[in-house]
Amino acid sequence: MFRWVGGLSLPVAVGAFAALACSPAPESETITFGRSGAPGGQWPVHGGDTGHTQYAALDQINADNIADLEIVWRWKSPDVQLRETQEELQSGGIFRHEATPLMVDGVLYVSTSLGQVVALDPWTGETIWSYDPELWRAGSPTNLGFLTRGVAHWTDGNDAKIFYAGGANATLVSIDAKTGAPDPQFGDGGKVDLTARLGPHVSSSNYTVTSPPVVTRDVVIVGSSIQDTPIRREAPPGDVRAFDVRTGELRWTFHTIPREGEFGVETWEDESWKTAGSVNVWTMMSVDEELGYVYLPLGTASHNWYGGHRPGDNLFATSLVCLDATTGERVWHFQFIHHPIWDWDLPAAPTLIDIEVDGEPIRAVAQVTKQGFLFVFDRVTGEPVWPIEERPVPQSDLPGETASPTQPFPTKPAPFERQGFTEDELIDFTPELRAEALEILADVDGGPLYAPPSTRGTLVNPGWAGGGNWNGAAFDPETQILYVPSWTDWNLVILAEPQRANANFDYLWGGRRVPDVQGLPLFKPPYGRITAIDMKTGEHLWQVANGDGPRSDSLLEHLDLPPLGTRVESFPLLTKTLLFATTNGDGWNPPTLRVFDKTTGDVLREIELPSSVHATPMTYLLEGKQFVVVAIGGRRDPDELVALALR
Repeated sequence: MFRWVGGLSLPVAVGAFAALACSPAPESETITFGRSGAPGGQWPVHGGDTGHTQYAALDQINADNIADLEIVWRWKSPDVQLRETQEELQSGGIFRHEATPLMVDGVLYVSTSLGQVVALDPWTGETIWSYDPELWRAGSPTNLGFLTRGVAHWTDGNDAKIFYAGGANATLVSIDAKTGAPDPQFGDGGKVDLTARLGPHVSSSNYTVTSPPVVTRDVVIVGSSIQDTPIRREAPPGDVRAFDVRTGELRWTFHTIPREGEFGVETWEDESWKTAGSVNVWTMMSVDEELGYVYLPLGTASHNWYGGHRPGDNLFATSLVCLDATTGERVWHFQFIHHPIWDWDLPAAPTLIDIEVDGEPIRAVAQVTKQGFLFVFDRVTGEPVWPIEERPVPQSDLPGETASPTQPFPTKPAPFERQGFTEDELIDFTPELRAEALEILADVDGGPLYAPPSTRGTLVNPGWAGGGNWNGAAFDPETQILYVPSWTDWNLVILAEPQRANANFDYLWGGRRVPDVQGLPLFKPPYGRITAIDMKTGEHLWQVANGDGPRSDSLLEHLDLPPLGTRVESFPLLTKTLLFATTNGDGWNPPTLRVFDKTTGDVLREIELPSSVHATPMTYLLEGKQFVVVAIGGRRDPDELVALALR
């Protein structure tokens, strides 16, 4: 039978308990209040601006003419030909095209799944130059295979460079933005080996980079993607490093797992810091250029679902860390999950927002989480904008595991996703469907948020894909409204004693996806949603199901149901007039670019995309014409960019 894992929910502590400063903030009177998104009709960084607002103040495309939006050009990646001609790329490997192009000074820049970097004409989509650093020759990278989320651009007014990081051999590449030639002054012929100086546990099988670096002042800052399912405790650390933009020389390293004598090392009891790995930034980072701060959304420690070998809170795992971008010194931090054992990494770039709360202007940072929370802080001091409570949570009965007795819960805003579950939330469109759902649920553990993994199997909701994920949120600086797409994904986590002789964890992950109910999701809809949050008050303004979901299924079509929400990631783009969101196909619906009224959440237009989509769209203005561009393709589909504009 189903076993409910109980837990209290009473607040035991309130407020600012983890904003620990170690360097002074700049004088506030020198800082401008009021961010405005992507500047001047361009899109110079992955999130539009360095604060990752995913907003552009463009209004040519609006509710009155959205019916006239159409695809005006398509660009096919050079990876298509490469995969056809290179035998080693035909026998295996996963390909995911997740790139968001940049548009700077009349040129589009994008990376491909195989690590090629390309400059395009933003009016026609024609290739200007392409450069292949041949990182694909090292084989398929760990975790998700051949994957790219884009590039970074830097200029000092004379020189301009494009930075790309990736490949199974984890390489940072510097390219001349005008010619596409590698920079001979940077590292070794334009390349820096990112595995250097990381210790003995790093290899091409467990370490890579998937997201673009960030560039600020004269440093390029790089995170990493580390193997999610190791069988040994010894794993690479997720150190975040900054390199000189001109020479590639290492400028600073921030140890995400503290070393002896460093702040936080005592949270890794039994000296577990010596072998523990991960605690990496695999997603995007954000930068406040005026403050000179970089914000790191850090992931969990290895392995993701068991921590008996690493007792303690494990700083800086699942923490937002603010660093001085010039020196790498910690300014403040906040840990979202103590002793993490749920694979709930911080998945998205922090969104830097300027808001006014109770008449007080606040330079804030908002962090989306996989577990469906939005945490909001003063980005200068790290103080919570609204109180955060430490509440008791269920405890583990797994031998050797000591879960944290409490976890942080924000009092505002309310969660944007379903958290945990009860039997009342099982699918019930028909009695037969509900009966089968109860049968599936009979032999697992679960219940509230933070129910711990078990050998019996714990149903975790949201699962390791969220809730929120790397799609993040979009912020309107004029209305101070934040838009958060999310999806309801759940997983069954089973821990088992290792059967492999070379494994040295006490328990290894044996998780799997929860069975469907005759092809339908186990729980009630909505399965995907968008939530609009007033950041002046922390209150939800509206929440809508995002997409039709399975309502056209043969078991449901006679019920005349409203949209049920599509159970896939959705990626937001915000303009002065509209909210755009891409969603991939889900078996019932095709890949779609959906356009919403920002005020009501009403769908104004749905545009079917030519193939799969796993990327955040971007927009720019060129010669008086507004374009929206999104990457499509991956897996079996050829990688492409499609551009839409008014006909």
